[in-house]
Amino acid sequence: MMSVFGRLLAVALLITGCADHSYFRADDRVHLRLRDADAREVLFSASLAGFERQAAQKRDEKTWEVVAPDREFTYFYIVDGNVHRPDCRYREVDDFGSYNCLYRPGL
Repeated sequence: MMSVFGRLLAVALLITGCADHSYFRADDRVHLRLRDADAREVLFSASLAGFERQAAQKRDEKTWEVVAPDREFTYFYIVDGNVHRPDCRYREVDDFGSYNCLYRPGL
């Protein structure tokens, strides 16, 4: 059994995450971008709408974009039918033992 310290350490490592995810803010909204030249369909699923799937818009040959309110939320993508969690700065453990990306305004 993992100690309380071990659990806290595991959560801290997940929350700190990896590389920055591509996004920018404009007009009280955040534009999230996913680069995948091979993707045929990209869906966005976020806590903002109960994880209901929303189609991402293809911006060029390799870039997909979603626009969301500039407030805190968790999210992941579904790329060609497969769950995809990009490298993201902040992460949150989900109910299934994996993680979702966490968007935090101002950070």
